[in-house]
Amino acid sequence: MKYPYLLLDADNTLFDFDAGNRHAFHEVCARYDIPDTEESFQCYKRCNNAMWAAFDRGECTKDFLVVERFRRFLKEMGLDRDAARCNELHLQVLGQNTLLLPHALEVCRGLSREHRLYIVTNAVAAVQRSRLAGSAIAPYITGAFISEEAGASKPSAAYFDYVFSRIDGITRENCLLVGDSLSSDIRGANNYGLPCCWYNPKEAARPEDLRIDYEIRDLRQLYDLV
Repeated sequence: MKYPYLLLDADNTLFDFDAGNRHAFHEVCARYDIPDTEESFQCYKRCNNAMWAAFDRGECTKDFLVVERFRRFLKEMGLDRDAARCNELHLQVLGQNTLLLPHALEVCRGLSREHRLYIVTNAVAAVQRSRLAGSAIAPYITGAFISEEAGASKPSAAYFDYVFSRIDGITRENCLLVGDSLSSDIRGANNYGLPCCWYNPKEAARPEDLRIDYEIRDLRQLYDLV
C-alpha cells in the first residue's frame, strides 16, 4: 500500500459546496429581500472568493472574512442590510447541506477498508462539523482537522504541524493530500513536502509554479493511486 493515510479536502472535493452555497444564498435573499438573480449571486461569489484568497494569504481572520464578504457584496449591490445577520443565516443553511460530489460516498467507503481517511479543511468549524456529522461519509472518516480549531490554515506549515502531531504513524512519505484548491491544498502540500493529488474535474489549466504529483478528474481514479 503506497499511501495508507489520506488527507482529503472537504468542499468541492467531497462535498458539493457550489450547490450548497447557491442554496444558502437563496435563503439569505428570501429572508432579507435581496434580488435572487444570477447577477447578484455572481457578485457575491466574487466578494466571497476574494476574501477567501486573502485568508489563504494570511491577510485576514476567518471571523472577519465571513462578515466582510457580505459587507462588500451589499455595498456593490447598493443595499442597506445587516451583513452579520446575512452571514449568520448563510452559515446556518450551509451547515445543513450534506450533498456529496459524484462517487464521494463510494470512494470513501471503499478506501476506508484499508486506509485511514482524514478531512483537512479551512472552512468554518461549526459548518463543517455539522455537515460531516450529518453526511453519509461520516462513518468512514477517522478525523477532521479544521483550521479554525488548529489555529492555522492551509497552506501554512503550521497547519500541517497541527495535523501531523495528532495522527499516529503518519509521515511525509506515507500520506497523500487530495484537494481541488491550488492555493490551499496543492500549495499547502508543496510547502510541507507532501505528495499531492489535484482533483480537477473541470479540467482547469495546470499551473507551472506548483508541483502536482497526480491529477484526477474522477474520485474513483484514487483507487489506482493509493
